[in-house]
Amino acid sequence: MNLKENDRKNNRIIRFIKNFKRYNTKWVINITILTFGLAIAISFISEALLRNVSIYIAFVVLIVIVFIGILFDLIGIAVATAKEKPFNAMASKKIHGARYAIKLIKNAGPVSNFCNDVIGDIAGIISGAAGAIILIQISEIYDNINTAVFSIILSGIVAAITVGGKALGKEIALRNSKEIVFFVAKILFWLNAKLRIDILPEIKRKQKFGKDKRK
Repeated sequence: MNLKENDRKNNRIIRFIKNFKRYNTKWVINITILTFGLAIAISFISEALLRNVSIYIAFVVLIVIVFIGILFDLIGIAVATAKEKPFNAMASKKIHGARYAIKLIKNAGPVSNFCNDVIGDIAGIISGAAGAIILIQISEIYDNINTAVFSIILSGIVAAITVGGKALGKEIALRNSKEIVFFVAKILFWLNAKLRIDILPEIKRKQKFGKDKRK
């Protein structure tokens, strides 16, 4: 009995390793390279632009960036928790956007990873750069201000808005996952129909593991 249990455990481990290698490795490599490139490019552009704007515009940009991070976090949670069944019924009726909603849910791992981690990390990098520029501009305008104290306060405000906003966003996403996914799907449908931009192309389904590939 113990030998059978050990064999089952070993088989599960082997299947898990095969599944990880075949499905995750390529995505991990691609998303790592993509994040590296986007982070460098966006950080360079944002820092160059923010240095030439007023302190008020820089502060507005900072808040907008924080809310973009919150919005994408909400989308990532919604996609990860939404059910595919309602959209199958909508797709059978040829409702615009339903097919994209199904593709979003079928690719929930990569989509949520991109929304929650990639966009979230980049938003954090840019908000940090924007905060540093605001701090520099304030120190140049007000000579007597304690920049260390202001930096701590500004970081606390940004962190509080980010954490509080994401907490609220998660509640909204969990309760309205279907509506959020369908809204995003309709945007993707419009981009493809009007601008010929297919952000989420069809992905061929691979055969299940543990089965031989037979015709």
